Amino acid sequence: MGNSIPDAGPADAVPASVHTFYSEASWIEGAAVDQLHHVAGLDGVRAVAAFPDLHPGKYGPVGSAILSERIYPPLIGNDIGCGMSLFALDLPARKLRLDKAAVKLRALEGLWDGDTAGRLIKAGLAPDLHPQALGTIGGGNHFCELQIVDRVSDGHALADAGLAEGQLVMLVHSGSRSLGMAVFSDVDQAHQGLAAGSREAESYLDRHHDAVTWARLNRQIIAERAAIALRADLTLIADAPHNLIEVFDGLYLHRKGAAKADGGLVPLAGSRDALSYLVQPTGTVREALFSLAHGSGRKYDRASMAGRAGATKSDRQQLERTSFGGYVVCEDRQLLIEEAPVAYKSSGQVLADLEATGLATAVAALKPLLTFKKAKAERDTGDRETWKRARKRRQRS
Repeated sequence: MGNSIPDAGPADAVPASVHTFYSEASWIEGAAVDQLHHVAGLDGVRAVAAFPDLHPGKYGPVGSAILSERIYPPLIGNDIGCGMSLFALDLPARKLRLDKAAVKLRALEGLWDGDTAGRLIKAGLAPDLHPQALGTIGGGNHFCELQIVDRVSDGHALADAGLAEGQLVMLVHSGSRSLGMAVFSDVDQAHQGLAAGSREAESYLDRHHDAVTWARLNRQIIAERAAIALRADLTLIADAPHNLIEVFDGLYLHRKGAAKADGGLVPLAGSRDALSYLVQPTGTVREALFSLAHGSGRKYDRASMAGRAGATKSDRQQLERTSFGGYVVCEDRQLLIEEAPVAYKSSGQVLADLEATGLATAVAALKPLLTFKKAKAERDTGDRETWKRARKRRQRS
């Protein structure tokens, strides 16, 4: 499978309208805009919406929503159902020791040893549907992050969600892992799209639906694993997938890096060293296709990050701490550099654009305390002294 996006429609076709919801202050690459207009010219595409986290993707623009008569699997890609889930924790912030919590969350590394079959069946899925990957975060920009409710903009909405200022929350970003990859690799890429009602379209939609359900369950189990490690209970506050297809007005709404914004509050993720936000969609701008930005969005692609961050040992060590005094657990050197805060746009600017265009209002800012991405096996024991010794060895290397 190549890195191309679907072929454009007939030469005489009129491109769909492209509605943009970002300002000149946003960092928008020309390549992303080119991808937007290419997608607008695909056969059957009726409307396109683009958000301030817009950036070029492998198969199409990330940070966009596309309404079409046909199904285009490449516009969603392989991480079907990927999204953000926010959970409230009953752990008092005053009792939290970040250094100890950093050790405890290393329990997230490796496979989950729970009842995979039982949880899959309960979710309405086959018990053998990629059980080995269930409860795992994955790579790339996926994470499990411990946060604290910081600035409150809408106290009533926050209270209605069961949250309060100073409360600990957990934000999980992950998707359908190997299942989504299998679904995407098996479908005929059909650069002209899959016709509505066709056997190929129905088969893809069935498996796509399972992947979306699987991804939501995956985020739930990741959060449960983290809560158990921290000896806390959790409550789901919001779940917002941002890689999926839904039927909308008899057409197919493709969301690629665009959060589903028709079901309550939506988390807006920042970088590891930036505030995230909990926002309330207004639902009043139909041209936005009931979607929002899903996070900061990349400013620099992964290939270009090698020269921008982590060039020296001390630089890499600094990437393990934040300006908020928090920790970042990412023991894969390349991933640590690729996901450095400088790789991402300003989450505050993304929020400002969403508010200025009337798409959402802020409920609260969420300050990052501890971000887990990747741990080495030598730290899996949960022993703090082992962790300290391993860190000293890495610093000397």
